[in-house]
Amino acid sequence: MPAVSVDDLLTLPKITVPAASISGDSPKIRPVRSISTAPSGFEGEGFPVRRAFAGVPLELLDPFVHMDQMGEVDYGPGEPRGTAWHPHRGFETVTYIIDGTFEHNDSAGGGGVITNGDTQWMTAGSGILHIERPPEALVVSGGLFHGIQLWVNLPSAKKWVDPRYQDIGRDSVTLLSSPDGGALVRVIAGAVGDHHGPGITYSPISLVHATVAAGARLELPWDPSYNALVYALAGRGRVGADLRPFVAGQLAALGPGDTVVTEADGHQDERSPSLEALILGGRPIGEPVAHYGPFVMNTRQELLEAFDDFEKGRMGTIPATHMAD
Repeated sequence: MPAVSVDDLLTLPKITVPAASISGDSPKIRPVRSISTAPSGFEGEGFPVRRAFAGVPLELLDPFVHMDQMGEVDYGPGEPRGTAWHPHRGFETVTYIIDGTFEHNDSAGGGGVITNGDTQWMTAGSGILHIERPPEALVVSGGLFHGIQLWVNLPSAKKWVDPRYQDIGRDSVTLLSSPDGGALVRVIAGAVGDHHGPGITYSPISLVHATVAAGARLELPWDPSYNALVYALAGRGRVGADLRPFVAGQLAALGPGDTVVTEADGHQDERSPSLEALILGGRPIGEPVAHYGPFVMNTRQELLEAFDDFEKGRMGTIPATHMAD
């Protein structure tokens, strides 16, 4: 799992947990409210995914709506798959590639190629068409592919913003270490304590990828006004104040508190020598959510309008250079 790695974690800035919470008491570790197992499925033209948020109540996810773990899969030649051109409105898509390469193009002129440790952040806003797929060279050769796509809701006041595209290269990600060097933390967006990631967000959130070495413990300061979710990408460990066991493909939704704790089991399997965890949370929007297919709005009427606008070509047009795709 390449993503971004560092030979000597002790050279990185250290994560510190305040001695007291905002109220003046000792920081409270967030407890586990639920642990769920992501079912497997297929997306787009047939690439395998795990539906990380399936069955989890929206109130535990807000401001997030949906998350797929794409892969991990080792494709043979000719097997890599992507998506066809499709619309979005009312939210943001965040595509984080851990292994492999993905291309993005959209009707607003955004686009690029991301690979090990890069992120593409697309704000659909008022409406956009886009396509995501492996490059032709990867389709021909095959190879390892593993990533995450996260959907971040927009509040009603921001659902009609102009579409925007951010290319967040691996070199811009903020890298931190636990005090003992047992965990590498990559801050993609938001903040961990005083350390901020490069992603620009409309909804206040934090998005972190942590690698916790076998037997190590990670404690992150976490904004008390945010919710908190921990998804195990690979490996096995424990999470929360009560150190509940969880393994690859499971999501822990946490309760209120000031810090998030994860520990990696001392013995990991051969596929992953460490616990790989995506840690994310944000300030709940607290508005009604009407979600169907590629649109995330506030009411059913707005969904019907979104489908009508798409059918009438009001969400942009496929660039001429991509008309054959």
